[in-house]
Amino acid sequence: MISLDNLPHEAAKVKQENAKYLKKLKVRKPKQLDAVMGELHVETFQKIDCLSCGNCCKTTGPMFISSDIKQISKRLKMRPLDFETTYLRTDEDGDKVLQEVPCPFLDVDNYCSIYEDRPKACREFPHTDRPKFHQITQITAKNVAVCPAVFSMVERLKATLPL
Repeated sequence: MISLDNLPHEAAKVKQENAKYLKKLKVRKPKQLDAVMGELHVETFQKIDCLSCGNCCKTTGPMFISSDIKQISKRLKMRPLDFETTYLRTDEDGDKVLQEVPCPFLDVDNYCSIYEDRPKACREFPHTDRPKFHQITQITAKNVAVCPAVFSMVERLKATLPL
């Protein structure tokens, strides 16, 4: 598995190759893609402990949907509007996102203080085990530089399903 220290450099080296590969994947939609990605996801996360990394929470922020805001506000005993004012901003796409990273709910041991009520985007990250994987190739390309697990899965996917 690639080290977090080497991830930015190694991800930059394969960025163009991955962009081309993932673009082809989106167009061709191999029938076995979801099954292969499901296997790669399970195998990879049997070897990786997210708590030893936490880079996703340190460098990127999730999108918060209405139900996330309601649930987290309730957990924090805040009004939803107060939660939004304190923690969120509206980005250029009109989405509610964190005002800043690292995530304010990440503690020093990479544990999430709102884990049971974390946003949907956090629960689903890195999105590599979802159906219709071909639909999220753009976000996967970005996540290669954020998550060592995604980097590994995409490298293995290219070897498993050459296009």
